[in-house]
Amino acid sequence: MNINWNSPDFQGFGHQNPFARKEPRPVRKPVGTPLMRTVINLLVTLVFAAIYFYVVLPPINLHAESFYTFLLLCCVVYCVCALVTSGFQGTGVKGYAGFVKKQCRIPVLLAAAAVVVALVGALVGWVVFRADSYASLLTVETGNFADEVQEISYDQIPMVDKDSAQRLATRKLGELADMVSQFEIREDFTQINYQGRPVRVASLEYADLIKWFTNRGDGLPAYLIVDMVTQDVEVVRLDEGMKYTPAEHFGRNLYRHLRFNYPTYLFAEPVFEIDEEGHPYWVCPRMIKTIGLFGGTDIQGAVLVDAVTGESQYYEEVPSWVDQLYVADLIMEQYDYYGMYSNGFWNSIFGQRDVKVTTDGYNYIAIGDDVYMYTGVTSVTSDQSNIGFLLSNQRTKETRFYSVAGATEASAQASAQSQVQQMRYRATFPLLLNIADQPTYFMSLKGEDGLVKMYAMVNVQQYSIVSTGGTVEACEASYRQALASNGIIGNEDAEVKPEDQAEVQGAITDLRTAVIDGNTWYYLQLDGTGPFYAISAADDRNVVILNTGDTVKIKYATGDGTILNAYTVTKVQ
Repeated sequence: MNINWNSPDFQGFGHQNPFARKEPRPVRKPVGTPLMRTVINLLVTLVFAAIYFYVVLPPINLHAESFYTFLLLCCVVYCVCALVTSGFQGTGVKGYAGFVKKQCRIPVLLAAAAVVVALVGALVGWVVFRADSYASLLTVETGNFADEVQEISYDQIPMVDKDSAQRLATRKLGELADMVSQFEIREDFTQINYQGRPVRVASLEYADLIKWFTNRGDGLPAYLIVDMVTQDVEVVRLDEGMKYTPAEHFGRNLYRHLRFNYPTYLFAEPVFEIDEEGHPYWVCPRMIKTIGLFGGTDIQGAVLVDAVTGESQYYEEVPSWVDQLYVADLIMEQYDYYGMYSNGFWNSIFGQRDVKVTTDGYNYIAIGDDVYMYTGVTSVTSDQSNIGFLLSNQRTKETRFYSVAGATEASAQASAQSQVQQMRYRATFPLLLNIADQPTYFMSLKGEDGLVKMYAMVNVQQYSIVSTGGTVEACEASYRQALASNGIIGNEDAEVKPEDQAEVQGAITDLRTAVIDGNTWYYLQLDGTGPFYAISAADDRNVVILNTGDTVKIKYATGDGTILNAYTVTKVQ
């Protein structure tokens, strides 16, 4: 059967001759002259680059991986724009490929050059070839624990960790009706040494975008200080609010403020601190890459940004009040390089002679005017014990290794928790203290509400020696007695430091009790005057048999106030 597709019978009914020759696709004309097209392409690319730079904030620096992403995206945008403005000319695959090559030659060459530079830079900094350089990032000196780590007084021992500090601060903010509905507390509590005391400080942030619109004119009105010894929380109200913080938007956003003022700098995460007068600043460490293009991360000074006015200044050597310049993670990373690659890269994989790494976790302690980071060091082939520990100054990066074999921090935490397992307390990550020239893990024991209930001390070298107490003073007194009982120290060292201890004797005229967090506390007043002396039955069981009228001798921690902590209470016959 012959079908005439061109017959009128097949016209107008949606039928079309499938073999009819199709009309050629119309050719799109290029826009304007070549110069005009180039100008348009550049303008579109510049607009994209400006928006991307404003939003993403990549540093204009060959040592930053994000810079290469920025550059490649700009090249892609230019190529797409060039193809559009030139009309997609060309016939067939070969012809179209030639057209693309002609229009995109320069941006493609630029992108290829960027990729080659990045690859070569990464290869030059590869740890396989530069193990010695990585091992030299951190200078580690060997120290003597008993001689260099001095015993510190009770008012210098941090009692609360970051989580507890945040809980205390949140509770305090909840008491302030004018703030709790408008602001929240930033999670990055910074531990610093403020006016001779260990504290954690934190700034506020806006509760949501609406709260930012309604409050941004005045800025953030306050910051918080948590005393890590007394657990007191202070809300410091400012005469003029903080207007330059990570919680801000647009030009006052801290990251954008930094990038616009220092477009070529690489920055570590900004840290909130206050100077000795209590003025708020953001400490913004300047990162540098010292091995190849992307390897060997280190810190070279910092930009200090006034949180109120936004004024900033770069310091090669930061002021002495700055405590957090080298973050703990960076110090631990650099020590891991030192411990793994000191004998070459291949030794870290095969043989592993003298290969050591830091343990999982760290803590801080104030020594003098500076804050030091503590972490344990263990052999890479064993995680059951430590071979020593590090103390590193977070302002200068001065790092010392102390060779003290003993329990890991996790083992010490488990030992402390076993002493109070009936109360289900959880131990914080240990802090290293010198007690009677003995390396000692100190931990706070927290209840299910996240607040500190008791304290524990564990001997590093013999972690079966564990003491707990309702106060630090009572805990240390018990710990020293345990050391003496095990023959580690002499009886003359078993007493608590004289400068922290006093003694009083008299007749009990008032005896009161209270149950606090499952522990029974006794409060004794002598001779009808003076303060009450508080002691837990868990710290001295003899206190439960005392009565009003008994004559006792009390050793207690000196201090101010109407209630003082007692170490021991001895009945005088």
